[in-house]
Amino acid sequence: MKIQEITTTTKAALKPDQARLAALKAQVKRSQDAVKAERAKQKLKASQKALAAVT
Repeated sequence: MKIQEITTTTKAALKPDQARLAALKAQVKRSQDAVKAERAKQKLKASQKALAAVT
């Protein structure tokens, strides 16, 4: 086995400012996904309500 095969490549540790920015970007992404999911949920609920009113 070669040394190259067993060593892992790791990313350099982020500086505190960079880590904070990365965390904020991740939080924004999670929030956007949550909003998108909530809108889809509300749209589905409205569609089900409209369908129930028709039948």
